[in-house]
Amino acid sequence: MKPVDPRLLRYASAARGFFALAAVIGMLQTAVVIAFAWFLTDAITGALAGRPVAASLVWLLGLALARGLLIAASDAAGTTAAARTGAQLRRGLIRAVGKLGPGWLAGRNQASLAVTAGHGLESLDAYFARYLPQLVLTVIATPVLIAVMWWKDWPSGLIATITLPLIPLFLILIGMATRTVQRKQWQTLQHLAARFADTVQGLSTLRLFGRDRRAAAQIEVTAEQYRRETMKVLRFSFLSGFAMELLASLAVALIAVTVGFRLLAGDMPLELGLFVLLLAPDAFLPIRQVGVQFHAASEGVAATEDVFEVLDAAEAAGAAGAAGAAGAAAERAEASTGAPHNSGEIFQILVFPAADASTEAKSPELCVRNVRVRDLPPVSFDATPATITLIEGPSGSGKSSLLAALRGAAGFDGEASFGSADVRTLTPSEWLAWAGQTPGLMQGTIASNVALGDPSPDVDGIRQALQAACADLDAAQELGVQGSGLSGGQAQRVAVARALYRHATDPARVLMLDEPSSALDSETEARLWQSLRERADAGATILLVSHRRTARTIADRVISLGVLV
Repeated sequence: MKPVDPRLLRYASAARGFFALAAVIGMLQTAVVIAFAWFLTDAITGALAGRPVAASLVWLLGLALARGLLIAASDAAGTTAAARTGAQLRRGLIRAVGKLGPGWLAGRNQASLAVTAGHGLESLDAYFARYLPQLVLTVIATPVLIAVMWWKDWPSGLIATITLPLIPLFLILIGMATRTVQRKQWQTLQHLAARFADTVQGLSTLRLFGRDRRAAAQIEVTAEQYRRETMKVLRFSFLSGFAMELLASLAVALIAVTVGFRLLAGDMPLELGLFVLLLAPDAFLPIRQVGVQFHAASEGVAATEDVFEVLDAAEAAGAAGAAGAAGAAAERAEASTGAPHNSGEIFQILVFPAADASTEAKSPELCVRNVRVRDLPPVSFDATPATITLIEGPSGSGKSSLLAALRGAAGFDGEASFGSADVRTLTPSEWLAWAGQTPGLMQGTIASNVALGDPSPDVDGIRQALQAACADLDAAQELGVQGSGLSGGQAQRVAVARALYRHATDPARVLMLDEPSSALDSETEARLWQSLRERADAGATILLVSHRRTARTIADRVISLGVLV
């Protein structure tokens, strides 16, 4: 584990400001320590010599107060920086997950990501408030104090210089030994969170088959494993603290013994010996505290490493996507402007007259060229504004897979562009308003589910979206976990209303619906089709997947998958 990962400074601007402030506070603390040792020496020797020491005592009181204020300022700066850095990394993590897309997220444990973004980043308090200030103080104060000791008494400075490297050496050795157990503890915590989330999500199924007690027992086993790993980390932490304190105490004792013998022999004045002895513990204190706080900060550092892994992956994906988009643009520039060549493709395109060919285009076109998902046949089509493009076909023909590829939930070969941009370089939320076969509702009001992700929900927009989705429901109705409290058809209509609401906030988006009427009766379905047709006539680009033959009545273009032509 690196003391400071350079990526922290790159991804969190708050960390850069904190290091600058910590350096200033560290220099002031060093000056206060030296001045305090000097005035304390003057007060003691002055009292022994019968000199007035009132001025020295006043200075000591002021310096002690200043040192306390600097420590408090360091703690406050660390706590503030931890909160700001955690917020910046959390926002960066969310943006990176959005950039990587649903396909990447589907291959990751979402409960582990939640633990990292929540509990893990909250653990940065110890890292910023206790560990990093001591690390900065070690870099600043320790060399300065040893230099002062060399200046005043070179034998004491020599002893400090020889013994000081032993402390970080043992710290590195112990750190190498504890890194494995600390990482294992963090992984066990993530595993516990994932197991608990999976168990809660599937609790009804587990109870149905009588396996709920076994699932609870497995959670108990994982929790016990986490307890053992935590105790193991604490044992290493105590060992590390004991080693640091022992080495530092021995080093200070060596300086004290040599100074004492020279004082007894008359080779050193009392003022100088006392001043050096007062500086020696403070020279070793910061690096001792680094060793003590090293373990307290390890959980937060482990969480940041997981966050950095996601951020690095997002950067790499963005660079690769930009390169791919540039290559695709070059190929399109060289290609002819004629109709795409679809030799060997198992699909059929039927084009019906547009409802209003004079409608002004309000969004870019979606162009799909030879898109192949896994081993499914390639597909090509154009979805233009003011039209409904219907994708139909038997089960297994690749309808949902095609939509998954367009929204980043599955990889594909070929080209798919929205306007002039490759969809692989776009965040799905930037150009799509989507509703899938699973409603994906959450606990809360129907209104909050419809306006999900909108920081300033529009009450009228929510009402209109529900009306357009034929969802005759009270927007203030409270739903339970995973949207419980609604029938399957009602939940589906709320999901469609969410897509319609999102499309209304930016009509340039493509409205993409996957089987939106599968749980609806024929009358409600007809109302939904009419609503979609009206939205398309207003300029929307709609991509619709449906197995219902009635969907053809509103479609401008039909892509029939699984049809050999």
